Amino acid sequence: MLGKMSVFILALFFIAAGANHFISPGTYLPLMPDYLPWHLPLVYLSGAAEMMGGIGICFRMSRRLAGWWLVAVLISVFPANLHMLINDVPINGKNVPMWIYWARLPLQGLLIAWVYVICVRGRRK
Repeated sequence: MLGKMSVFILALFFIAAGANHFISPGTYLPLMPDYLPWHLPLVYLSGAAEMMGGIGICFRMSRRLAGWWLVAVLISVFPANLHMLINDVPINGKNVPMWIYWARLPLQGLLIAWVYVICVRGRRK
């Protein structure tokens, strides 16, 4: 039961997070490092990638591939977390305490570990 619930929560997390890129793209635009081109298309692309990964982990036959996909997505958005920290980027137009920027860095690692354990390693039978 816990395994199915973990998969459901993880899938819901990524589907909702990805959908938010389409609902509120302006939230993500300031987080984009200046050296990247096409900020708005990349916001939509990263949102679609998160949603596809979340949907993919719902199905046992695609869960492992979707897990690796999400690991790659999480690694690819890590520079945005560094950009936020280095440049003290406001979130939703509000200044954020520095500890939140620092906390996002290991949080990314925890998300990668969560995806890996649930999707890639999975339950061995």
